[in-house]
Amino acid sequence: MPSASRRRFVQGLTALAALAAAGAHVRNAWALAASAGPAELRGTDFDLTVDELPVNFTGQARSATVVNGRLPGPVLRVREGDTVTLRVTNRLPEMTTIHWHGVIVPPEMDGVPGISFPGIAPGETFTYRFTLKQSGTYWYHAHTLYEQTGLYGALIVEPRMPDPVVAERDYPVILADWTDENPLQVFLNLKKMGGYYNFAQPTVGDFLDDAKQLGLRAAVDKRRMWNRSRMNPTDYSDVSAATYTYLMNGAPPAGNWTALAKPGERVRLRFIGAGTATFFDVRIPGLKLTIVGTDGQPVEPVEVDEFRIGPGETYDVIVRLPDDRAYTIFAQAMDRSGYARGTLAPRAGMEAEVPAPDPRVWLDPVDMMGAMVAMPAMSGMPEGHAGHGMVEMPAKARHARTEYGPGTDMRVDYPRANLDDPGAGLRNNGRRVLTYADLRTPGGALDHRPPQRELELHLTGNMERFMWSLDGVKLNDAKPIHFRHGERLRIVLVNDSTMAHPMHLHGMWSEVESPHGRFQVRKHTVSVQPAQRLSFAVTADAPGRWAFHCHLLYHMAAGMFREVVVA
Repeated sequence: MPSASRRRFVQGLTALAALAAAGAHVRNAWALAASAGPAELRGTDFDLTVDELPVNFTGQARSATVVNGRLPGPVLRVREGDTVTLRVTNRLPEMTTIHWHGVIVPPEMDGVPGISFPGIAPGETFTYRFTLKQSGTYWYHAHTLYEQTGLYGALIVEPRMPDPVVAERDYPVILADWTDENPLQVFLNLKKMGGYYNFAQPTVGDFLDDAKQLGLRAAVDKRRMWNRSRMNPTDYSDVSAATYTYLMNGAPPAGNWTALAKPGERVRLRFIGAGTATFFDVRIPGLKLTIVGTDGQPVEPVEVDEFRIGPGETYDVIVRLPDDRAYTIFAQAMDRSGYARGTLAPRAGMEAEVPAPDPRVWLDPVDMMGAMVAMPAMSGMPEGHAGHGMVEMPAKARHARTEYGPGTDMRVDYPRANLDDPGAGLRNNGRRVLTYADLRTPGGALDHRPPQRELELHLTGNMERFMWSLDGVKLNDAKPIHFRHGERLRIVLVNDSTMAHPMHLHGMWSEVESPHGRFQVRKHTVSVQPAQRLSFAVTADAPGRWAFHCHLLYHMAAGMFREVVVA
């Protein structure tokens, strides 16, 4: 375990012991169920109160943002076709909001301050009311920095007809990151230095180790591209376990959140990526995972050992408990600086061995140069799997004039278009890893018309200065994007950075296309890998003003955001 992660894990254990000795005057966030409101609410009429609550994850008392006294907020179980009313009262000292992530709602019910409504002022109650037009796994969260301090929860929309996914047990699993720092301070630290929380940058010692193992020339070659470009080959995530404690349903690793099931039972785990700055790589050592849904939409079942979930995404997974013992639910951060973990077991109190995080690897040349690098065997599958293939060479990318400036430190001329890459850190790890190429929504696209128009947007930034934008232009300097009401259009995203970006379009479905332009999978949050070109089709069937942004909270705050107007 990396030293920073080990230190925070030990701090969590120490906090548990100290609080037990002191009578737990400061309540542990993972123990709120004993004294707060119900963990789950059902029906069509809800009263939700947003407030502050003292918590302790690391041995230091801090204030969290909670819904009805809970972190995460209560699970809301509703039914497709029903009209729901949710009265949200703000008891915080500042404006806040709740956004119903992935749920198709009228724009005034979407919860984005400055776009669709002014926000909920301190002391005020705002009433959300909308009819549920879909089913599946969704979630709710603040559309402000309060998301980092705990304002999020699961929203499960049960289908009107019998659910085709049969399971004896059903658990939401919310993966999140917590910091004792003020979120605004985290943002300011990143603005001072983009690698502020990256304690794994290459060192002279690393070079000497490589020279001993690989030879001097190979060690120099390994660094040449990165040195010339002044880029960092370990810049996976903006924020690491140097400040983060990773949570599973509000419990740190020491809290050991547990899902109970009897041997032989099928268990549905609804994974929700609520990390503000963290992609998680999820597996249950010893068990196969059958992916049956993503972003609330069913997919043709696919069996894997592991999958990556980005902020904003959801994945529904079926597992079967084969015997009378415990299994670890392991979700390591993409940068390998730490992890969230829980347990699937027949009885409370059981535990299984927790694996060590995988070794941290450097980004590959393909993560910077895209299709300029012919890289076989990128699917991350065991040898012999049919997913192996070469990177396709698309046409040279078109860069807007606005990309040439101090806010952009990288441009990819030949982005890769393949979907069968699990991403940096997961390639060829000996496990069967899910990729977007594996995901297929049954029934095809919602709209069978070919796109009438194509809009290309580049995901741009200056990583050292922590400037993030679209086409080199931040939100404050950008004009809205206009969709014509009723049109079918193709959105092409080109990632001109070495970081993955989960892009979330509000109000409309994003139907991801294969590299050949065919419908692949329906999502509301689309993760675009470094140096990748990815397209999705959209039907502009929702008049109004909508948000389109990176779901890495601090990238959104820095300017990787656009207003979309449908008229």
